[in-house]
Amino acid sequence: MMVLVVGGSGSGKSSYAEEVAVSLAKESVGEIAMKKYYLATMQVFDEEGRDKVERHRNLRKGKGFFTIEQPTRISDALEKMGDGDSLALLECISNLTANEMFSEENAKTKMQVAENITQDIKMLKEQTNHLVVVSNNVFEDGNTYDETTTEYIHAMGMINQKLAALADQVVEVVAGIPVILKLPYRNSVLIKNRL
Repeated sequence: MMVLVVGGSGSGKSSYAEEVAVSLAKESVGEIAMKKYYLATMQVFDEEGRDKVERHRNLRKGKGFFTIEQPTRISDALEKMGDGDSLALLECISNLTANEMFSEENAKTKMQVAENITQDIKMLKEQTNHLVVVSNNVFEDGNTYDETTTEYIHAMGMINQKLAALADQVVEVVAGIPVILKLPYRNSVLIKNRL
């Protein structure tokens, strides 16, 4: 199952995504332990970035996640994952998109980035039992940006649309409240437990 969790900055989307991941892992395997991987895409450049990484580590503490630092080419994380049942929590698409678009040695267009990231996510979905993906909302502030930032926002919009189509469930987190946008065909225990 693939779950896409979207929301604005500080919305509670990361915390909710972790709850979903832990719940999916417990629901799926019963007595068999499912490996849980946290795919971290953020590149840390300053104190604010270090603080954010530390906050996310504290959120995950004691939940049994193995962290894989993968700022680009997210499907390469599969080589670092062990065999057997697995769940991956990818945090987050906005960092991954920026890293892919603005890599100094290999800058790409918004179309290339959207296609590459979507294909990588498809590979992750196919090769894990469950995949939870965190992404940011875009186009909500009404501001006008420079051409480079606008290209990034357009890439994010394309990626979010493609991932929403690929996902079994899509949830937007608003002020800590999950709003279900897309449900799988079968009833989900996650939704019953959360709402």
